[in-house]
Amino acid sequence: MSKSLARVIAALNAAGLAASPVEMPAETRTAQQAAEAAGCALDQIVKSILFQGESGQLFLFLTAGGNQVDVARASALAGEALGRAEIATVRAVTGFAIGGVAPIGHLTPCPTWMDPRLMAFETIWAAAGTPRHIFACAPAELLTASGAAIGQFTA
Repeated sequence: MSKSLARVIAALNAAGLAASPVEMPAETRTAQQAAEAAGCALDQIVKSILFQGESGQLFLFLTAGGNQVDVARASALAGEALGRAEIATVRAVTGFAIGGVAPIGHLTPCPTWMDPRLMAFETIWAAAGTPRHIFACAPAELLTASGAAIGQFTA
Protein backbone atom coordinates (compact mmCIF):
# COMPACT_ATOMS: atom_id res chain seq x y z
CA MET A 1 0.00 0.00 0.00
CA SER A 2 1.31 3.46 -0.88
CA LYS A 3 2.11 5.94 1.88
CA SER A 4 -0.42 8.36 0.36
CA LEU A 5 -3.25 5.83 0.46
CA ALA A 6 -2.29 4.83 4.02
CA ARG A 7 -2.49 8.50 5.13
CA VAL A 8 -5.98 8.83 3.65
CA ILE A 9 -7.14 5.65 5.38
CA ALA A 10 -5.67 6.91 8.66
CA ALA A 11 -7.44 10.28 8.20
CA LEU A 12 -10.75 8.54 7.45
CA ASN A 13 -10.36 6.40 10.57
CA ALA A 14 -9.35 9.39 12.72
CA ALA A 15 -12.48 11.22 11.54
CA GLY A 16 -14.63 8.22 12.44
CA LEU A 17 -15.76 7.69 8.84
CA ALA A 18 -16.72 4.22 7.70
CA ALA A 19 -15.57 5.08 4.16
CA SER A 20 -13.10 2.72 2.52
CA PRO A 21 -11.00 3.64 -0.51
CA VAL A 22 -11.73 1.57 -3.59
CA GLU A 23 -9.14 0.80 -6.26
CA MET A 24 -10.59 1.40 -9.70
CA PRO A 25 -9.54 -0.62 -12.77
CA ALA A 26 -8.66 2.59 -14.65
CA GLU A 27 -7.19 5.94 -13.65
CA THR A 28 -9.35 8.47 -11.84
CA ARG A 29 -7.05 11.48 -12.35
CA THR A 30 -9.82 13.65 -13.81
CA ALA A 31 -13.30 14.30 -12.49
CA GLN A 32 -14.77 12.74 -15.63
CA GLN A 33 -12.68 9.57 -15.22
CA ALA A 34 -13.66 9.33 -11.55
CA ALA A 35 -17.37 9.83 -12.31
CA GLU A 36 -17.28 7.11 -14.94
CA ALA A 37 -15.45 4.73 -12.59
CA ALA A 38 -17.81 5.43 -9.67
CA GLY A 39 -20.94 5.40 -11.84
CA CYS A 40 -22.08 8.76 -10.50
CA ALA A 41 -22.83 12.28 -11.73
CA LEU A 42 -19.86 14.51 -12.54
CA ASP A 43 -20.80 16.96 -9.75
CA GLN A 44 -20.62 14.14 -7.17
CA ILE A 45 -16.86 14.08 -7.69
CA VAL A 46 -14.80 16.22 -5.31
CA LYS A 47 -11.93 17.96 -7.06
CA SER A 48 -9.17 18.99 -4.62
CA ILE A 49 -7.81 22.18 -6.17
CA LEU A 50 -4.82 23.89 -4.57
CA PHE A 51 -3.78 27.50 -5.05
CA GLN A 52 -0.78 29.28 -3.61
CA GLY A 53 -1.06 32.70 -2.05
CA GLU A 54 1.42 35.55 -2.31
CA SER A 55 2.51 34.57 1.21
CA GLY A 56 3.51 31.09 -0.03
CA GLN A 57 0.61 29.46 1.88
CA LEU A 58 -1.42 26.82 0.02
CA PHE A 59 -5.22 26.99 0.03
CA LEU A 60 -7.48 24.02 -0.77
CA PHE A 61 -10.79 24.32 -2.61
CA LEU A 62 -13.03 21.23 -2.70
CA THR A 63 -15.02 21.72 -5.87
CA ALA A 64 -17.88 19.79 -7.48
CA GLY A 65 -16.61 17.97 -10.57
CA GLY A 66 -18.40 20.14 -13.10
CA ASN A 67 -17.50 23.47 -11.47
CA GLN A 68 -14.45 25.66 -11.94
CA VAL A 69 -12.76 27.75 -9.26
CA ASP A 70 -13.09 31.49 -9.82
CA VAL A 71 -9.67 32.79 -8.76
CA ALA A 72 -11.00 36.23 -7.76
CA ARG A 73 -13.63 34.69 -5.48
CA ALA A 74 -11.12 32.20 -4.08
CA SER A 75 -8.63 35.02 -3.43
CA ALA A 76 -11.30 36.96 -1.54
CA LEU A 77 -11.92 33.96 0.73
CA ALA A 78 -8.18 33.42 1.26
CA GLY A 79 -7.55 37.10 1.98
CA GLU A 80 -4.69 37.30 -0.51
CA ALA A 81 -4.08 37.01 -4.24
CA LEU A 82 -3.90 33.40 -5.35
CA GLY A 83 -2.10 31.76 -8.23
CA ARG A 84 -1.46 28.28 -9.48
CA ALA A 85 0.44 26.11 -7.02
CA GLU A 86 3.57 24.50 -8.44
CA ILE A 87 3.43 20.71 -8.79
CA ALA A 88 6.51 20.25 -6.58
CA THR A 89 4.99 22.49 -3.89
CA VAL A 90 1.72 20.55 -3.94
CA ARG A 91 3.62 17.30 -3.50
CA ALA A 92 5.87 18.68 -0.73
CA VAL A 93 3.03 20.27 1.28
CA THR A 94 0.27 17.69 0.80
CA GLY A 95 2.26 14.52 0.18
CA PHE A 96 0.07 13.79 -2.85
CA ALA A 97 0.80 13.86 -6.55
CA ILE A 98 -1.47 15.78 -8.91
CA GLY A 99 -4.30 13.49 -9.99
CA GLY A 100 -4.51 11.85 -6.58
CA VAL A 101 -4.73 14.78 -4.17
CA ALA A 102 -7.16 13.79 -1.45
CA PRO A 103 -9.24 16.30 0.51
CA ILE A 104 -7.86 14.85 3.78
CA GLY A 105 -4.62 13.30 5.02
CA HIS A 106 -2.30 16.11 3.96
CA LEU A 107 1.20 16.27 5.42
CA THR A 108 0.58 19.95 6.21
CA PRO A 109 -3.05 21.03 6.68
CA CYS A 110 -4.08 24.20 4.87
CA PRO A 111 -7.14 26.45 4.91
CA THR A 112 -9.95 24.65 3.08
CA TRP A 113 -13.27 25.64 1.52
CA MET A 114 -15.97 23.40 0.11
CA ASP A 115 -18.25 24.10 -2.85
CA PRO A 116 -21.88 24.24 -1.64
CA ARG A 117 -22.89 22.29 -4.78
CA LEU A 118 -21.43 19.17 -3.15
CA MET A 119 -23.94 19.44 -0.30
CA ALA A 120 -26.79 18.67 -2.71
CA PHE A 121 -25.88 14.98 -2.89
CA GLU A 122 -26.35 12.08 -0.53
CA THR A 123 -22.97 10.64 -1.53
CA ILE A 124 -19.87 12.23 -3.02
CA TRP A 125 -16.60 10.66 -4.20
CA ALA A 126 -13.07 11.96 -3.61
CA ALA A 127 -9.50 10.98 -4.46
CA ALA A 128 -7.87 8.72 -1.90
CA GLY A 129 -4.23 9.63 -2.45
CA THR A 130 -3.46 7.79 -5.69
CA PRO A 131 -4.61 8.17 -9.31
CA ARG A 132 -6.64 4.93 -8.99
CA HIS A 133 -8.21 5.09 -5.52
CA ILE A 134 -11.39 6.97 -4.56
CA PHE A 135 -13.71 6.90 -1.56
CA ALA A 136 -17.37 7.73 -1.02
CA CYS A 137 -18.92 9.56 1.92
CA ALA A 138 -21.68 11.98 2.79
CA PRO A 139 -20.85 15.64 2.06
CA ALA A 140 -21.34 16.65 5.70
CA GLU A 141 -18.84 13.98 6.76
CA LEU A 142 -16.22 15.32 4.36
CA LEU A 143 -16.92 18.88 5.46
CA THR A 144 -16.17 17.91 9.06
CA ALA A 145 -13.23 15.59 8.31
CA SER A 146 -11.50 18.16 6.08
CA GLY A 147 -12.11 21.09 8.42
CA ALA A 148 -13.52 22.98 5.45
CA ALA A 149 -15.86 25.94 5.47
CA ILE A 150 -18.61 26.28 2.87
CA GLY A 151 -17.65 29.06 0.47
CA GLN A 152 -18.80 30.63 -2.78
CA PHE A 153 -15.72 30.37 -4.98
CA THR A 154 -16.93 28.91 -8.28
CA ALA A 155 -17.57 30.75 -11.53
